[in-house]
Formats: sequence, C-alpha cells, structure tokens
Amino acid sequence: MEGRVVLVTGAGRGIGREEALYFAAAGAKVVVNDPGVAADGTGGDAGVAAAVAGEIVARGGQAVASTDSVADWDGARRMVETALRAFGDLHVVVNNATIERTMGLADLGEDDFDDVLAVKLKGTFAVTRWAARYWRERHRAGDRADRAVVNTSSGSGLLNPLPAQAAYAAGNAGVAALTTVAALELGRYGVRVNCISPSMARTRLTAGVPGMGQEPPAGGFDPLDPAACAPVAAYLAGEDCPLTGQVLWVRGGTVAVGHGWSLGDQVGKDGLWSVAELAAKVKELRMDDPFDKLAHALSGALGVTGRDRLQEMINTLLDQFAPGTSASGRSAGPVRTATTPARAENS
Repeated sequence: MEGRVVLVTGAGRGIGREEALYFAAAGAKVVVNDPGVAADGTGGDAGVAAAVAGEIVARGGQAVASTDSVADWDGARRMVETALRAFGDLHVVVNNATIERTMGLADLGEDDFDDVLAVKLKGTFAVTRWAARYWRERHRAGDRADRAVVNTSSGSGLLNPLPAQAAYAAGNAGVAALTTVAALELGRYGVRVNCISPSMARTRLTAGVPGMGQEPPAGGFDPLDPAACAPVAAYLAGEDCPLTGQVLWVRGGTVAVGHGWSLGDQVGKDGLWSVAELAAKVKELRMDDPFDKLAHALSGALGVTGRDRLQEMINTLLDQFAPGTSASGRSAGPVRTATTPARAENS
C-alpha cells in the first residue's frame, strides 16, 4: 500500500476505523471520512474523523479528515476532491459507511427505510461514481495505475435473514449486486471492484446482537474484533490483487467466497403451466427455509432449536424494537427532512 491514496468512508469507528489505521500503517495516504453520527444516522461530530486522522499522523502516517455524508451527492464528490487536493491522486475507495434502523417491517417508516438505503446503497454508489469519473479521465490520459473499490456488505442481507433489519438487509444485498455490475463496467479503466461481507464483528451496530457482548479472550485472538476485516480489505485494495467482482465473507479468521443467488432445482414444461400442475411439481424442488437459516445463524450464540421457539424469539425481538419502546431508542417520527440528508456511519 506504500504511496497509494485511500478514501475510507465511515472510518471514525468500528470496521472503518480499523481499516483506516491498517492502511496507513501499510504506507497508504488516507482520507478518513465520517460525519460522526449515531448508529441510526442522527446527530454529528466532526471530531470523530479528526481523531482518527490525528491518530494516524501521530504514528507517523499521512491522513486528512472528511466530514461529508455519503448520502449527499455533492458531499460524495467533495470527499474525492479532498483526496486529490491533499495527496494528488486517488487509488482506492473503501465504502464502509452505513446506518441502521432496527425495527419490524410493520413499524418501519418511509423515512427510516429511505435513510438507511441513502447511506448504505446510494452512498456506496455515489462515492464510487465520483471516483469512477476521475479514474476514467486518468485512464483516457494514459494513466494505467491500478485502482480499486472495496465495498462493504454484511451477513445480514446475504447470509442471515435477521428480523427487524429489512432496510439494512436490503441495502447490503444491493451493495453486493452493485459490486458485480461495477466490476464489469469499470474494468476498462483499470478499476477492480470487490466486496467484503463482515459477520459477527463487534461494533456499535452489533452491540445488542445476542452473543456479541462477550469479553474478548485475554491475550488471544478475538474473532469478534472488527480489525479482522482490515487485512482482507487491504488485500483487495493492493495493486497485486487479481480479483474483481468478488464478495469475500469475513468472520474472525475465516474468509470464504460468497456466491450470491444461484439457480437451484428446476421443473420444466413445453407450454404454459396450470396452477394445479405447478403446485404438484414445485413440491419436488428443494428449497431453503429462512427459519432454518436463521436457526443455524443463531445456534452458536443461543443454541436455538425448534421452529416454535425461534418464532417466539422473533416476536420478542420485534416487540422490543417497536417505536415508542425504550429499547428502540427513537420515536416513530421522521428524523430528517427533504433538505437534510441522512449521514454516514461506520459498519
């Protein structure tokens, strides 16, 4: 990473902070972007990004802070311009910013859904788009430097169907789909686009998840440490990395290739189906049950067994995060206006 200029969004805390510190220690010049908001996207503190940038500089590295929101179209452009103004180039974008609104689908408001998608999905697109415009110009001018985008998805949306996370899961699934399309489009400009999908990383967004509150082992490897994602992101960002269009699932020290949606068993007919014919044939197809997937995801932390017990837990979770309850931490009302975009946060 020596000499490469890296923009990390949502870099004030959690996974983004660990990535920014790791990249800087490896010789990169880092733009630390984070408006310093709460996990649900409200508030803001310019000192959050400044603190991480200052920590990098204190260690002998090079970094500048950016407090723009990825959900702001012009803000996304400005953070790219910040990299060019401070360091003269931009080689890597790490899209890590996200917010979360945890509540059941029936309670989720329009503003809640829009705010989460504005940061998680639109924000990933906006920053990548402005970077791509710059990289296209450089490529047309004969610059053949390696460029890379590292997006951030999550097990919530790709692997684990977690109740009370409809917007967050939808945004993460969208980021994975965007990754593959962007990889196909931007390769002509020497840009590789990949994605990491963290699972079970200890951050503010996972603080209330069962099993995440356990203390890290003394003196040993902590599989929940968000720093586990940093070397994977750095590998994908390095100019010697051959990968593009890939999603790498990261859980502690385990890295796996994600394959996304794929075709399973099928039935066929030479002509239109009748409903009765299709109903009879579909019974022969193997299908994933979302209850089974969730039970498997939670088994390590809770030892969940039985569909009835799992449904009870889902009901309790949805009631816990219903608007107006103390657990939700927020009211049912909107948190932004049309002129005040949602702001970015780290994963």
